[in-house]
Amino acid sequence: MKHTQSSKQNQRILRISESTLVIGTDIAKRNHVARAFNYRGIELGKRCLFTNDDNGLNNLLAWARNLQQEHSMNDIVMGVEPTGHYWFPLYHFMKSRDVEVVLINPHHVNKSKELDDNSPTKNDTKDAKVIGKLVIDGRYTKPQLPEGIYADLRVYMNQRDRLNKDLNRAKARVHNWLDRFFPEYTKVFKDWEGKASIITLEHFPTPHEVIQAGETSIVATWKKNGVQRAVGAKRAAQLYRTASKSIGLTEGVTAARHELALCLEQYTMLSRQLDQLMELVEALVKQIPGAEVMMSIPCVKLVTVAGFLAEVGDLSDYDHSQQIVRHAGLSLRENSSGDRKGETTISKRGRRRLRALLYRATLTLVAKNPEFRALHLYFTTRRDNALKKKQSMIALCNKLIRVLFELGRKQKHYDSSKVLGPHREAQMQIAA
Repeated sequence: MKHTQSSKQNQRILRISESTLVIGTDIAKRNHVARAFNYRGIELGKRCLFTNDDNGLNNLLAWARNLQQEHSMNDIVMGVEPTGHYWFPLYHFMKSRDVEVVLINPHHVNKSKELDDNSPTKNDTKDAKVIGKLVIDGRYTKPQLPEGIYADLRVYMNQRDRLNKDLNRAKARVHNWLDRFFPEYTKVFKDWEGKASIITLEHFPTPHEVIQAGETSIVATWKKNGVQRAVGAKRAAQLYRTASKSIGLTEGVTAARHELALCLEQYTMLSRQLDQLMELVEALVKQIPGAEVMMSIPCVKLVTVAGFLAEVGDLSDYDHSQQIVRHAGLSLRENSSGDRKGETTISKRGRRRLRALLYRATLTLVAKNPEFRALHLYFTTRRDNALKKKQSMIALCNKLIRVLFELGRKQKHYDSSKVLGPHREAQMQIAA
């Protein structure tokens, strides 16, 4: 693997030739800085200050083209430190005009900025130079931004994350309200999100209103609003008895009713938006080759596959699954020096959302999927090199990547006999 990485860096270095104009660009929210260099790192011309709008980007392009012509260069490679989302417009603007944009890891910029002046000071002009020099050294990567259907899918899944966070906050507010004004409520309705419970909270939110309405009126309200089964006179009687002994607050209940109504309204709206969004996600996923067979893995459903493809993009863009492992930041990082061998950890230099999604999916697989459960048991109990539970989970995350990649690329359905393979099965039988 080290030889492969070295070979790729050599290719990136060779990409920068005598005829290449290298531009280092420091991106901010509104005002950017660019500096130009030849392949030996000699600065060409003066720096370019430009704004984050059409006029500014056109000025940058004109400045670069003038330098390119002045120094008889054939092409341009522009290095960018990906600062939040601010670099997206510049990337798409330059790409549409046949200017190659590459990315410089922010960690590399931070570590390299003292090489020239032995000073940790930071400013946009200095960073632009550091970025340009790192491009010349081949220490860059090509952007892996999703396109077409994958771009839509990423936007949808980002929206889903935000909606889920907002929905969880709305749920927490309802729990908070119940703890104050009707703490015994969940003894009657263990799941307050059920239809009958929501109707009750809308019409009889406080213990006083439950007692005032009476059991018959409560049952009639449930039936009137479409609740035909599961709850009836027995549940209403339990609710009435619970309300009559409630220790909930009795002061400020007028404002409390209004507070709960707002919380329920927000909860209902967010739930509806989330359902509508997932319908759009499902329609998109059905259009992606191999996505449905990826869901043939037991316990792997729409959210996992959609989230995986949103973060990874088109699987045909990858030569092997290890590239996705690195993309997720799950590749191993050793920390050793001399005779001391430190703990091996994951790099975490990758997409955080992808790591979180894979870890959640693997937790479910270890609990419910026989093959992954057997692998987890083997990894944690084998005689030689037994793994800690979290180490085993990381190994299984990588295994899940390989399985998803294989199914998606070859469009084959999940085969439990091939997940372990004869070699691993033999090892597990010996260990048993």
